Amino acid sequence: MAFIYYLTHIQFESGAVKLLKQECERVGISRPLIVTDPGVKAAGLLQRALDALPGYPTSVFDQTPSNPTEAAVRAAVQAYKAGRCNGLVAVGGGSAIDCAKGVAIAATHEGPLTHYATIEGGSPRITDKVAPLIAVPTTSGTGSEVARGAIIIVDDHRKLGFHSWHLLPKAAICDPDLTLGLPAQLTAATGMDAIAHCMETFMSAAFNPPADGIALDGLERGWAHIERATRDGSDRQARLNLMSASMQGAMAFQKGLGCVHSLSHSLGGVDPRLHHGTLNAMFLPAVVRFNAQAPSVQQDKRLQRMAHAMGLSSGDDVAQALQDMNARLGLPSGLAAMGVRKEQFAQIIKGALADHCHMTNPRIASAQDYEEILASSL
Repeated sequence: MAFIYYLTHIQFESGAVKLLKQECERVGISRPLIVTDPGVKAAGLLQRALDALPGYPTSVFDQTPSNPTEAAVRAAVQAYKAGRCNGLVAVGGGSAIDCAKGVAIAATHEGPLTHYATIEGGSPRITDKVAPLIAVPTTSGTGSEVARGAIIIVDDHRKLGFHSWHLLPKAAICDPDLTLGLPAQLTAATGMDAIAHCMETFMSAAFNPPADGIALDGLERGWAHIERATRDGSDRQARLNLMSASMQGAMAFQKGLGCVHSLSHSLGGVDPRLHHGTLNAMFLPAVVRFNAQAPSVQQDKRLQRMAHAMGLSSGDDVAQALQDMNARLGLPSGLAAMGVRKEQFAQIIKGALADHCHMTNPRIASAQDYEEILASSL
């Protein structure tokens, strides 16, 4: 049976951050913990959120790492309890939002965070006791502001997913103006993350026509505007459309992702220094080629439909177009350029086979298949 669920309160416009106090009042958050990272603070975006909460007793945790960890969640929980907070405001990219989701669980549920991981059977253990969360994205990539999941590196170094509709932010404040100062390389990497979400979820064989429509439109917006946004960070139209693509990718991926993300999650756990969106960009061409042989992809002409959204003449052109786009955006030429070595393949494959995205790929990959995808992406 297909389960289709869309229920997120979204404010989407330039300057929308000014609505933060209104949304806190609506949700019932009177003492928020703002979860962010040093880069967002240095860019002045944390202050813009604080300015939107005049008179509010706020606490701040600004040490979210580039890949959120269970240790960071624990530290943020201490700040949450010390400030007698009753809700969370995440200001940042997917790392800050996912860290806040970890805090929403850990501040209100007993036991180690791993107990609530999806592959540990933890999703049903996450209850409506979670702390309410408002998400204010400052990048256009993960779409975590409208997603039910979080990805966190736990203490044993696995990069695990945590999924529950209780984790869905009570409000998403999508203000593309907050992304105007995003550096070109980060714009490119997060933008390719959004494009990967749209493409992987569209290729998934699960039945969810609304997700397919949202993903295709998101792909068209993302593909048409990622170069503009990367080349000219002040292009407001490009920033708006890229943020929409990010939001749409996450709205759609409730349908399921696939091998791109199972590999990225695993490799991100092996080497937490690697950027998730950049890894997705590296894996996407090889996975598109692998998925081309899936019966559902062929029967539904999914490559051709993606090609149309990308302005290409044939589905056969999609994988090469992705490689060419990575090059034009100045992203690494492959995994080797990011420091990945063949000796790591066995560990990466082990994690990918256990990842929650593995079984929703339209063509189930074997260990040998993963090895070939890794070699092709090197």
